[in-house]
Amino acid sequence: MDVMGDKATLFETGRFVQPPEPDEAGEVAEEAVEEVRQRLAAEAGDVEAMSVLGAMLLRRGDLDGAEAHLRAATAAGDRAAANNLGVLLHQRGYADEAAGWWRIAAVAGSAAAAHALGRHHRERGDEPAAEYWLRQSAEQGHALGAYALADLLEHRGGAGAEDWMRAAAERGHREAAYRLARALDRKAVSEGESGTDNGVALLEQAEQFYRQAAARGHRRAALHLGAILEKRGELREAGRWYLTSAKDGEARAACALGFLLRDAGDTESAAVWWLRAAQDGDGNAANALGALHAERGETQTAERWYRAAMDAGDDNGAYNLGLLCAEQGRTGQAEQWYRRAAYAGHREAANALAILLLQGGDATGAEPWFSKAAEAGSVDAAFNLGILHAGRSEDHVALRWYERAAAAGHTEAALQVGMARLRDGDERAAERHLRCAAGGGSAEAAYRLATVLDARRPPEPAHELGEAVHEKTECEEWYERAASQGHRRAQVRVGMMAAARGDVVEAARWYRVAAEAGSRNGAFNLGLLLAREGSEPEAAVWWTRAADAGHGRAALRLALVYARRGELAEGQRWADRAVSLGPAEVSERAARLRDALRQELSA
Repeated sequence: MDVMGDKATLFETGRFVQPPEPDEAGEVAEEAVEEVRQRLAAEAGDVEAMSVLGAMLLRRGDLDGAEAHLRAATAAGDRAAANNLGVLLHQRGYADEAAGWWRIAAVAGSAAAAHALGRHHRERGDEPAAEYWLRQSAEQGHALGAYALADLLEHRGGAGAEDWMRAAAERGHREAAYRLARALDRKAVSEGESGTDNGVALLEQAEQFYRQAAARGHRRAALHLGAILEKRGELREAGRWYLTSAKDGEARAACALGFLLRDAGDTESAAVWWLRAAQDGDGNAANALGALHAERGETQTAERWYRAAMDAGDDNGAYNLGLLCAEQGRTGQAEQWYRRAAYAGHREAANALAILLLQGGDATGAEPWFSKAAEAGSVDAAFNLGILHAGRSEDHVALRWYERAAAAGHTEAALQVGMARLRDGDERAAERHLRCAAGGGSAEAAYRLATVLDARRPPEPAHELGEAVHEKTECEEWYERAASQGHRRAQVRVGMMAAARGDVVEAARWYRVAAEAGSRNGAFNLGLLLAREGSEPEAAVWWTRAADAGHGRAALRLALVYARRGELAEGQRWADRAVSLGPAEVSERAARLRDALRQELSA
């Protein structure tokens, strides 16, 4: 039990206030003078001086000197002395006798004594008596009494716990402020999950009480306040609170500060704080150090820190060890560490283990781990299960897993769902999923979304003078997004749209980009554009590239070019190639050209 409870109101004389710890000789001398003054007054029979002198000696640890003065003041009816006499006896180990004096002081109206008596009864398991006396203390405005009452009611699940915790917090009790903030924080999360609008107001209150507790030196409150500010983007102030908490020994704050510094580009300072947190047993910091050394190629040091994280109870340590071993080709050890983390419930380790088994040809062994990871919430595992079932032609089951992953924001899964809905003819559902995937960065989804929008696009209106008026449509914007991400078919399509509006330079640029990336259609169209511009020799170069890649129309064009040049054998060769490549219309035309060239050669 803290000496004399609430130090600001303990003595209840109305004049005596406990001085701060003496740091300088002048303060020590001043206290000595005060003690002499009180001693002289006490010897003269001043009851209040006896009480104050006894409290001074008690605070200094002079129990023998304090007891006589406190007993004398108590006998004269001083309730503050009775309370402090109880404190003294409690320190000597006479708890029952202490309770007797606290009762006398409490009955006389001492809130501090009522608090002490309430705690005494609670320590002995007499909760009804504890509640009675703590309520007496709390109702008199005693912060410690309000806090102790709130703690008791919370323990018993009784009503009013939050109200008394709030009362204690508002009276300056930092632990009450922290606990109230935590309760409001949890309530805000619950309100948010239920879809009500009260969550924001609760979070604002929580922040207020975190700030109050942190300002009074509560290191965990400073940690939580820093997290709130970081989430809101107020990184500078978040860093200050993390620093305050970390300096007070909060390892999680030191770790969080390290991540802030890393994100700001100060890796060296980040490593200092991670080291401090890791040495205090923070597994997350140990993992961060491991990752830092792994990035530098210091694999042995990285492995040591991952093991330290694992020893600290952080399953990410085993998972990261698995990743490290896998990167080094140590597949057996990677599987061992993945299994360890997966058995501990690490969902991404379960997914990684399943991938490892699948790569080794053990699809049967992989599937349960994919399922376990997916059921635990791994989006990647749900997508991988979709791939697994799709590979077995179990399209319905695959689609179910794709939909689950897509609902959690998996871009490629959304693409697969969109493509499946297109096959089913559900264009609206397909569009919705393709938009999600395209928005998530999928070039293929952007291209397919553009084709859906393109198919329903009405013909462009004509200007009243007969000139086409072009305004970029949404489908063009998606084509361009896909093209800029390297999608070859989208690049060809963007080139075609540019050519259609007469922008030859832009069309040629996109055709060339696509052709150089391996698009045979891009090469063919670039050849057409160059031929129209009078550059048939250069066009033939691109048609050759397209034809070599299997483009029948490009082969037919080459046959015609060589025939016009009089190189009949080469023309016949390309005509033969066009016949074999098709499609049917091209094959038919190429066959007629080939026969004509053959007759010409045999004439």
